[in-house]
Amino acid sequence: GHLDPSSHQRVLMKTGLILLIIGHLNFITAALVHGTVLRFVLSPRDVISLQYALTNAASVISALLTISCGIAALMLSRYLTPATLKWVVLTLSTSSCLGCLSCLLGLAVSIGLTLGNQGRALLAPCTATNATLAPVSRECPFDPTRVYSSTLSLWAISLLLDVMEIVFGVRCLRLTADLL
Repeated sequence: GHLDPSSHQRVLMKTGLILLIIGHLNFITAALVHGTVLRFVLSPRDVISLQYALTNAASVISALLTISCGIAALMLSRYLTPATLKWVVLTLSTSSCLGCLSCLLGLAVSIGLTLGNQGRALLAPCTATNATLAPVSRECPFDPTRVYSSTLSLWAISLLLDVMEIVFGVRCLRLTADLL
């Protein structure tokens, strides 16, 4: 139903704060995936590692859009009258939802590819003999014993955060459309 202006302010403020927190968490998750795994795995000749990199870049971009949407929603909760601010929040929430949806699909493909090839693309920088002998060496720049489970866990967290970003982004979109 329709809310009075004071209810809009409270709901927009809560939604903006939630979007801000979820966006930061998703950004940190994408940074962890990149810092612990993808910076070692990325190879321009390998299609799977390029897909991982594109998905991670989409995750970072969607997180930044969600953070921007949260900040704009917080500003709108304080100042309900400017029409330009309403259109900015509407545009940012739409962009954030679409970005999170594309990231969600990319993460699902990345998880499927990783499960399908049993993590071979993640362990490509390591040779089979070096991966079994020493966890970290010059031939293997990261610890290969936990890279598979760590990456899948971080992607699952990012997947859940993307779903939450979509839910609260749509909520922000509906609130802003109601204000317009």
